[in-house]
Amino acid sequence: MQLEVSELAKVYAGKKGLFPTTFTVGKTELLAIVGHNGAGKSTLLKLLANWLLPDGGRVLVDGVNLKNRLAMVRKIGFVPEMPNLFEAFSVGYNLKLFARLFQIPLSRVEEILLEFKLTPFRRDPVRVLSKGLKQRVSIGRALLADPAILLLDEPTAGLDFEMTKDMYRLLKNIHALGKTVLFTSHRPEEIKTLATRILVLHQGGVVFDGSPQDYFQSKNYEELYL
Repeated sequence: MQLEVSELAKVYAGKKGLFPTTFTVGKTELLAIVGHNGAGKSTLLKLLANWLLPDGGRVLVDGVNLKNRLAMVRKIGFVPEMPNLFEAFSVGYNLKLFARLFQIPLSRVEEILLEFKLTPFRRDPVRVLSKGLKQRVSIGRALLADPAILLLDEPTAGLDFEMTKDMYRLLKNIHALGKTVLFTSHRPEEIKTLATRILVLHQGGVVFDGSPQDYFQSKNYEELYL
């Protein structure tokens, strides 16, 4: 297995968190993580991305422990729900900062600008971009180190219909390149369009893990959306 999560836990003082959670993800899966608000979806992604430190358990990616932060940036890329870009800086400078921080050749920045059709915006401050373009910059930055796994927290939140369709195409293309993709979502149509497997969290624990076909016929789907 490419990703091994074993008894991973995060508990917030007086709040819900992620209770001991165990699952594995194989290479090139496209896994949707769904559940009510507060179920632990964002917490799980932040733990996998090393944005949060767990209170227990461990994560291995290709046998490498998640605690090895420098190794992990080359194995896992993370796109948060709200793009954490430097708004006053240009698109190109945002990408170059990350490349220098993690010792990635600057030639990779040029590849990302072309791949994500960002070259016309390379000198534009991030603050003037649409939400959809900011998402493309965030995804491009997350893939600078060419990680095998990409994590996305609500990738289409705040996007209009056309931008959402563009995001679906982009994620399908990334998956087709052999990437393993995990994303959180509350949109049934998004899950149907993208996911090859679905993980449902409820009150910080896994209550369903299976195929989209089984999920949409399950009580878990009824309880969430019907």
